[in-house]
Amino acid sequence: MATLPNPLPRLAADPSGRTLGLELPPGRLIDATDDGPWHEPLLWHAGRAASSGNWARLGSPGTRAGLLPVLIDVGGSHGGPEEWELMPGEMSYPGDHDAEEVLAEFWDEYEEDGADWPGLAAAPRLEADPDARAAEVADSLLDGGSWLKEPCLALIPARRSADIPAAIGWGGPLNHENDVARLCSVLRSWEDRFGVRVVALTFDQLVLSVAAPPTTPAEAEAVAAEHFAFCPDNLAQGHHGTLRAYAEHEVLGQRVWSFWWD
Repeated sequence: MATLPNPLPRLAADPSGRTLGLELPPGRLIDATDDGPWHEPLLWHAGRAASSGNWARLGSPGTRAGLLPVLIDVGGSHGGPEEWELMPGEMSYPGDHDAEEVLAEFWDEYEEDGADWPGLAAAPRLEADPDARAAEVADSLLDGGSWLKEPCLALIPARRSADIPAAIGWGGPLNHENDVARLCSVLRSWEDRFGVRVVALTFDQLVLSVAAPPTTPAEAEAVAAEHFAFCPDNLAQGHHGTLRAYAEHEVLGQRVWSFWWD
């Protein structure tokens, strides 16, 4: 996968990050993969649980240094990212895939009623700056007693937020797609159309902030079709068994999209 120069090795000699324009708390560099240590760190994460405001304090300086913020849950049943069996060597490059082709392929595989792929949903108007919305959603996850067990702020060397899962070789969707870069191509398209940012990752869950959520039932149902292709378990294992119900409760006006693969 094509990558930018990785700033993380500089943190080995300068854990504070001052040479990168950062003021980092004590933390850890993670290079553990399913095949053993990676040739360079995949991510840095703080050694203590994140609190409200951490994203804003480190996110913008980190981005300027080539490191993008994401919340990593280190307290779940599968432990932290060093135990997630990351597979960066197995991932392609998100830019090599076409988002609509990826979604149409999954739609044809999982749609059981024979309906044709409806195509990509139109882009609503942005209601907030995408990075500001990401900080807002991150704070809401940290303040609201969310399902995250022990969320720590992490910094990832990636070209754009949509590429974060592929950059670390995240295996959350393995039962659905082995090459998460294909799904990251969809995240890139959602970045462009809906202002999404990758806000949180667990072993098998992905949380996105949404700066341009659909505002009408028709728009929401079109996006719900994309969600179904992207993560069929959202409907098959969720509380809403139809696209219309899912669109109404999980998409319409929602500033957070969450995905979980069984």
